[in-house]
Amino acid sequence: MSKILPLITLFQLSTHNNKKSCWVSLYHRKIYDVTQFLDEHPAGSQLILDYAGKDVTSIMSDIMSHEHSESSYEILDENYLVGYLATPEEQNQLLSNPNHHVEVKLSDPNHPSYNYVYDYSTSNCNSDFDSTHFQELPTYDKLSIQTDYSSDYKKHKFLDLNKPLLLQVLYGHFSKDFYLDQVHRPRHYGKGSAPLFGNFLEPLSLTPWWIVPTLWLPVDFYILSIALANLPLYYSLSMFALGLFIWTLIEYCMHRFLFHLDHYLPNNSLAFMIHFLLHGVHHFLPMDKQRLVMPPTLFVALCFPFYKLIFSIFPYYIACAAFSGGFLGYIIYDVCHYSLHHVGLPKYLQELKKYHLEHHYKNYELGFGVTSKFWDKIFNTELTPNSAVEKNN
Repeated sequence: MSKILPLITLFQLSTHNNKKSCWVSLYHRKIYDVTQFLDEHPAGSQLILDYAGKDVTSIMSDIMSHEHSESSYEILDENYLVGYLATPEEQNQLLSNPNHHVEVKLSDPNHPSYNYVYDYSTSNCNSDFDSTHFQELPTYDKLSIQTDYSSDYKKHKFLDLNKPLLLQVLYGHFSKDFYLDQVHRPRHYGKGSAPLFGNFLEPLSLTPWWIVPTLWLPVDFYILSIALANLPLYYSLSMFALGLFIWTLIEYCMHRFLFHLDHYLPNNSLAFMIHFLLHGVHHFLPMDKQRLVMPPTLFVALCFPFYKLIFSIFPYYIACAAFSGGFLGYIIYDVCHYSLHHVGLPKYLQELKKYHLEHHYKNYELGFGVTSKFWDKIFNTELTPNSAVEKNN
């Protein structure tokens, strides 16, 4: 079974016809973004550019030009597949939803003719995949399948994704066990961000990832510059490194003991609402791009006690060096957290990505480290291949 990816029209394919954005199709179905491959192509980039925005089935099988090996097709699928060319029927019936994803099933994946069977669902839901069922980590392409809002609400009697979520939590009269069980079962909204407040407060709950480095890096570098201007370089950098290391422990402790206060949570709706705002919404909708990094106002509130503590313990310039190290640790953490959910990472970071997503889809009571597994190993909360899957009630 192939990846679940967007449908792309023939016109959209034809617009990617230059060296800055070069797409090609194969068998008039699979679409590949080969922009990064242009300079690596053994026969030179121009041969590919001649077919940019077009189908390459005939040229790839042309013995006179250069017959490609089976591994060439495998490399395309593994590294460059970005979508599927919509059939006329799909284009008319399904592309009214620009986020539509389709699962293409191959009756004989080893045969170049690929006898396709299309999934003509009117949404990108898939009844074979239930994101709310704790399991071994699903393939990453499954995480783009939209939850069926109506079916989910009828089945679980928890939150209706068609309506603002926060008031449903406050007035839901859920038991603590039911709330904790349900809020950690992932759903996928599928079209932007689900309404949290449903009013003028909504923008305050949405934070694009780039806000964090754009807003806070200049502040962090300014604080570090104060230390560098008034302390020996080796001393400033030593305290900076110490602050960065201490942040990794703070990251672990906040995630485990604050964000996952869970079992110590008071059994009332107000506590559930605060929990939902702080971290519950992230577990309920883990792939929401706008709620993966900390809103600036919440960061200031959580950061202020640490700021006061550090500057009361250490002399001012030493405190600047240590605080700037911890501050950078936070910035790296938030950008890393977003990347683990939504960015195709190098192979050496793929394991960390899998580790964090298992925290969401396999067992939320383990795997609290985000930027590393170090403290999970120290405190015996590491998620391993042998770790139990969270119970499904």
